[in-house]
Order: sequence, then C-alpha cells, then structure tokens
Amino acid sequence: MPLSLYEAKTHLSTLVDRAAAGEEIVITKYGRPCARLVPLKSKTVHRRPGRGKGKIWIAADFDAPLPARVLDALNSPLE
Repeated sequence: MPLSLYEAKTHLSTLVDRAAAGEEIVITKYGRPCARLVPLKSKTVHRRPGRGKGKIWIAADFDAPLPARVLDALNSPLE
C-alpha cells in the first residue's frame, strides 16, 4: 500500500518499525512512487576461534613492574 510523502513524514517511526519487521513500504510524491522503505539484511559475523593464532604475541614480561624512571616520570607534577 503506497503512502504519500506527507503521511510517511508524519508516521516515520511507525513505518521504520514496520519495515524492520519485514514489510516493504512504497512512498509516493505527487502520486508517483519515489522511494521504498525496506528492511536491512542483517550482517552476521561468523567468528571462528583461533584465526589470530600466530599473528599476535605477548611478551613474557608484559605485566612486570614499570622501571623506576618511568614511575618517577608518571608521579612527578606537571610543569
């Protein structure tokens, strides 16, 4: 069922909900179809565990305490 542009502007939120539910809505201007409101196809991401294996490494000492000079620099007041 086509809707005029004025009706579409007035009820846009409801029309978006209807389109998201799968309905296709045709919007007309001066009685001629000019736009179609359709649901978006969902982009499902297929995750596969282990795809980053061998691409990422963590240093053995990544959680070691910071050197004293770095701690001093962090604790010193800004000038």
